Amino acid sequence: MKRAYLLVLLILAFLLTRHYGESWDELQLYKYAGHSLAAYFSWPRTGTIPFTGDLFENYGPAFVMFSALVADALAPLGLWPAVDIHHLLYFLTFLLGVWAFHQLCKRWMTDLATLGATLLFASQPLLWGHAFINPKDTTLLAMMLLSVYLGLKMHASLFGPFAGSRFDALTSAWAASAKPARRWLVAASLLWLASLLILFGGTPLLHAWLDSSVRAAASGEPSIISRFASDIHKVAPEIYIQKFFVAFLQARAVFFWTSTLALLLLFWRKLPSIFRVLGIILPAAIALGLTSSIRIFGPLAGILVTQHAIRNTGKKSLPILAIYAIISILVMYATWPYLWSDPIGHLIETATIMSHHPWTGLVLFNGVEYQSTQLPAAYMPTLLAIQLTEPVWVLASLGLAVAALKSRKTREGRDLLALALVWFILPLVTFVILRPTMYDNFRQAFFILPMVFVLAGIAFDQVRRPLVQVILILAMLAPGVVGIVRLHPYEYAYYNSFAGGAFRKFEMDYWGTSYREIALELNRIAPPNADVWVEGPAHLIETYARPDLRIYSYYEPARAEHYDYVVTLSRDNLDLTIYPDAPIIFSVTRDGAALAVIKKP
Repeated sequence: MKRAYLLVLLILAFLLTRHYGESWDELQLYKYAGHSLAAYFSWPRTGTIPFTGDLFENYGPAFVMFSALVADALAPLGLWPAVDIHHLLYFLTFLLGVWAFHQLCKRWMTDLATLGATLLFASQPLLWGHAFINPKDTTLLAMMLLSVYLGLKMHASLFGPFAGSRFDALTSAWAASAKPARRWLVAASLLWLASLLILFGGTPLLHAWLDSSVRAAASGEPSIISRFASDIHKVAPEIYIQKFFVAFLQARAVFFWTSTLALLLLFWRKLPSIFRVLGIILPAAIALGLTSSIRIFGPLAGILVTQHAIRNTGKKSLPILAIYAIISILVMYATWPYLWSDPIGHLIETATIMSHHPWTGLVLFNGVEYQSTQLPAAYMPTLLAIQLTEPVWVLASLGLAVAALKSRKTREGRDLLALALVWFILPLVTFVILRPTMYDNFRQAFFILPMVFVLAGIAFDQVRRPLVQVILILAMLAPGVVGIVRLHPYEYAYYNSFAGGAFRKFEMDYWGTSYREIALELNRIAPPNADVWVEGPAHLIETYARPDLRIYSYYEPARAEHYDYVVTLSRDNLDLTIYPDAPIIFSVTRDGAALAVIKKP
């Protein structure tokens, strides 16, 4: 019964998924997933990774690779198109995050308050709409929740009052082992770690050395390369550069697996009790690695777990955290091919680009268009206030006050307040002060939201009478449920009543998902072989349009002399400026806001 709401949400997912249109970036992300998957075959054989050089490689591909593999496997069955399979996977991942959120809430509140907080979180129209169409931001949110939950569970399993002395048993076994054995284990571990840092982190330096050495040998200069390539004067240097580099990659892989297995075998013989601890660390570390391989913000989950462990356990937790970090980094590296050639350099590049994203479009905020790099300080606070349902901030403020009072008396209160500080308050202050590049409202910052709803649950928990608590929870859920029903399937364009009318003041259907409904209407009304001009993401129309319709856009080299129909979004007021005198014959509207239109020139 306690998990019945998850079953209801799962049923809704299967019923509603096919209502949602493809979003603007998805096609590029599918291509990026294909390039990343291809890298697993090309890198060991050729030492190259088939990337296109756009900015998508700075997003971790772990989730989109998984989604692509599942969609490619299921789409040929003909039950659903690939795009709808992707959308279902996005939402199922969101449900995994909802479950992890529920498990986290149980640490600080009663079952009924936990249920209320979870339903309030899951019924936000903004998150609900994104959960079906967004493979980046809501996926990061869900995986961060899972990572934090598993990380806190890892700590409790090793150090908590009901841990069964697992960590103490390990330290006792370590103390009981002979000094030579301990020295062997420490030396072998440090040597293994240092070798990985050198071999993987130094890959760009090795490639640069090979390049210069091969070219020097080819020009007749004395070089060690000449001993291994007697015919180097007969072929292009690039051939030998690639040949030697691939040999290095293959040797490195053999060394990694051999040295790792040897290290594990050494521990198995000298300290077998560590494997019981590794079994506890592994789920949390894998989750953190995958989360980090979705967006560069993913390591925040590890920071949250680390601060919790150090505050509650001190230096005693450092060995566990070191193992946790190492495994996470290995998982991130293994699932992010763009990092393979230069892990450190590409991570720094990614962090730089994600903090100052070179997006050149304009952002509509409160009726004014701003450069994405020059947003006002009020940008994030305003959107947080108007895109979540009205009760959220009242409840969260009350919950924060209660948590502050509890922090003076209980460790649980201090844990809650510390998580709220590191997970929400500090990131929000950073966004307000530094004002990094943002667009499409604040979707890039969804990952900071969970603690807002945890604090709302704390407010629910202060009501002691179950019946009153139930009535309060239902009342607080009502605005979100009404918003979902009213806006479906464009819930992500939600603004609450505080916005005072958002159309042409704030961004609406900025990902163009309404083009699915537009395409279906064109399929119904357009004569055979009609010429259609599409302003913006024409591929969103092509996904759903009849095969005979001829779709034109700026991306198409050919032009028609006359268009039977013109399709535009209302974003950037395109519905007003493109063919301004042509009558509108069909509009996709919600709450009086036109999201997209069909015009008849």
